[in-house]
Amino acid sequence: MNEGGNQALRSTGRDAAIRRYLDYVFPQVKSIHTDPLVVTEGKGCRVRDIDGASYLDFFGGILTVSVGHANERVNKAVIAQIQRLTHISTLYPTLPMGELAERLARITPGALQKCFFTASGSEADEMAVMTAQSHTGNTEVIALRHGYSGRTLLAQSLTGNAAWRGNAHLAPGIRHAPAPYCYRCPLKLTYPRCGIACAKDVKELIETTTSGRVAGMLAEPVLGVGGFITPPREYFTIVAKIVRAHGGLFIADEVQTGFGRTGKLWGIEHYEVEPDLMTMAKGIANGLPLGVLVTTPRIAESLDKSTLSTFGGNPVSCAAANAVIDIVEQDELTERAAGLGEKLRDGLERLKQRFPVMVGDVRGKGLMQAIEFVADETVGDRSPSPERTSAFIEAARERGLLLGRGGLYGNTVRIAPPLTVSAGEVDEALAAMEGALVSVTDA
Repeated sequence: MNEGGNQALRSTGRDAAIRRYLDYVFPQVKSIHTDPLVVTEGKGCRVRDIDGASYLDFFGGILTVSVGHANERVNKAVIAQIQRLTHISTLYPTLPMGELAERLARITPGALQKCFFTASGSEADEMAVMTAQSHTGNTEVIALRHGYSGRTLLAQSLTGNAAWRGNAHLAPGIRHAPAPYCYRCPLKLTYPRCGIACAKDVKELIETTTSGRVAGMLAEPVLGVGGFITPPREYFTIVAKIVRAHGGLFIADEVQTGFGRTGKLWGIEHYEVEPDLMTMAKGIANGLPLGVLVTTPRIAESLDKSTLSTFGGNPVSCAAANAVIDIVEQDELTERAAGLGEKLRDGLERLKQRFPVMVGDVRGKGLMQAIEFVADETVGDRSPSPERTSAFIEAARERGLLLGRGGLYGNTVRIAPPLTVSAGEVDEALAAMEGALVSVTDA
């Protein structure tokens, strides 16, 4: 068939794929782009669409593709496991799940040792709250404004963003503390002169809006969907102490920050706090569905109800996770994320200096960086600019770069490539972002 015929077939395939998406998928499941991108394959840090165009992927399936698309070592482990056993449920011990539990007990902070496996981060967060309630005998839970915990009823209730909370009757007993959002401080203060007032406010929040005794606090070390909001280094030391003084446990939600993403194996390690419970998902299995709650034996034993997750600890997903841990450790990807994260951040800071009007803030840790777009930072107008954000993301796509977005106002670009990204690919992405910023400026 001639090239014209091939092109017609590709176009027809693309149109059919988008039509099915529009006709049969919930309309709330939206494409990030105005003109949807139909991705058909990926390798390393690059993906290819149905028309054959190649893109550098700097969002990695919302931070799930931790060690690169179609990683050969992960694929080999998955294929071998599929040929042996695909699923049996946690009613039967399996070798991959047992191995993964032992490894997580080894690499998680402090006394965390007991694992509960789920199929998603939402379920892991829900299990963490239920376990904290069972252990403490208290019911009320503290979460963060701008935080995101998932799509179950309880997870939506914990989420501090109206766009993701739904219209259903939400779970009771959730109190939302001010976010440690220094760029848009809810208390109108400036770090470090603020004395971390947002953290200290948790004490009054508990004493005025709860019974005075709480089950715990669940928080992301870096607020993912919130726009990679990065708390001051003292923040979690203060809030963990307050929560524990009021009978509660501290739950670190590492769903997006775990497995080296921030330049440390766990995001909470930047804050020198040992959590009582830790949840994880996304990057744990390089895109396969898996979530985990890890806690201490004493806390795990306090749960006196029977429970399981039908697909939790699926042997194929666990085999992938074991391979991911091997790769992160053997290839020193945590250290790589720290080093290349600095390179990426330096480049973003230079772009902020070159485009001071629209780039209001650059923040993040490791290979988890963000740009926040505003009306005019040079005159102090920090009004969110989701329009510029959309234009920038589209302009980046035109230059072969895929990025994410987030934030309460939809004005933050989330940048999170696979941890296997190269220095050259970081430079390539920065060049594409610079060109996109020029395009938005000239528009």
